[in-house]
Formats: sequence, structure tokens, C-alpha cells
Amino acid sequence: MTDALDFTGVRLAYDTVAEDYASLLPDTRAETNLDLAMVDAFAEAVTGAADPRVLDAGCGAGRMSRYLADRGCLVQGVDLSPSMVAMARRDHPDLSFTVGSLTDLPYPDRQFAGVMLWYSIIHTPPTGQARIFAEAARVLRPGGHLLVGFQAGAGVRDVSVSYRRFGHEIELERYLYTADQVAAEIEAAGLREVSRMVRRAQGTERDDQAVLLARAGDDVPALHVSR
Repeated sequence: MTDALDFTGVRLAYDTVAEDYASLLPDTRAETNLDLAMVDAFAEAVTGAADPRVLDAGCGAGRMSRYLADRGCLVQGVDLSPSMVAMARRDHPDLSFTVGSLTDLPYPDRQFAGVMLWYSIIHTPPTGQARIFAEAARVLRPGGHLLVGFQAGAGVRDVSVSYRRFGHEIELERYLYTADQVAAEIEAAGLREVSRMVRRAQGTERDDQAVLLARAGDDVPALHVSR
């Protein structure tokens, strides 16, 4: 991990809000059909592998791990927050969850057919993004797939206020990145972009949303998405 990176505040924030987070977001109700279409394309690509192991990196309370598992992926979840991992284990006891950092994943090289970073890069500043994607690329097998979801734009948002209405006094910021910025990080890590989706903010969302799908190596056939 880069010396300048310190995720203590992020871990403490999510440890504090974990139970309410798990209650408020138990499933994919926050995702639109467009969002889930990208997740479905990722799941379809991964389950085409002989060993469809997937890492849900930054899994939180496990809601997206469940979504992937229900689509045939063999899911392992990892999250920085012990309390979020406890919620994931409580609500999804048939799945496996581990405490760990995205910048230092506790897995050997070439372990997974897929890695999903679903809104889990957003609390890391620009100086730490290269490390996250390098780690994701390291644990991917040749031909494996990466899916990244994030708020699209520029600048920093203070998201602490969102939790104050539930009585939590925390400090938490999220960073906005453009799809081109994330695509550049993906390419620098040795992966190739397959497709992207950028949509306008809807409902209570403050920012546009983006999802990028990429793959490692050149030895896999083109991805076909069911319609």
C-alpha cells in the first residue's frame, strides 16, 4: 500500500453504520435495469469459465455477492470493514467473506475468473487508484473479467450527512471519476476495456453513474450479451 493512503477513517465509518446499511440496502433495489444489465453481462462472462470463482472486492454487507451467486458465480467477498463483513456473514451464511484491503488483497495471483469493484473505488483518492487496479489484475486469471461501478464526474462529495439522519456522526468522503479516467487506470493495469455504460442521475442520486467491463489478456473470445 502506498504510504500516503490511510483507510482508518473509512473503516471506522462503515463499522459504525454497518447494521443500518445492511438493513437499508439488503438487495439490488438501488440499481437500475441498466446497472444490472452490466452486472449480468459480467456474470455471464464469468460463468462461462471452467472455474467461475469471483471476487466481490469491497463487498460491504454482501448484497451484490448474493446477486452474483444467484447467477451461478462462486463468490468470495472481501471488505475493509469487519462490521460489514459480519453483516454479510449473518445475512448470507452460505457465502464466504473475508476482511481485507483492496490495495493489498489477501489472495494469491491468478485466483479468480472475475473481480467486481461495485462502488468500492469511491473512497480511495486518485493516488490510490493504480494500486487497486493493479491488485485486481494480479488476482485475475488470463482471460478473466473485471467490472467496476462508480459515481461519474469530478471532485469530492461529503457523504457523512446521509448517515446523520440515522444518528451516526461519521466522517466519510467519496471521490468522483470520469469513465475515461477509470478506463485509463484499467488499461495501465494491463486490462482491456470491453464495454461501458454511463447514465444520468435518477431519483435521489446526485451524480451520474458509470459501469466499465474489462478483461485480462487476449486469449478469450468476444463477449456476447444475451438480449
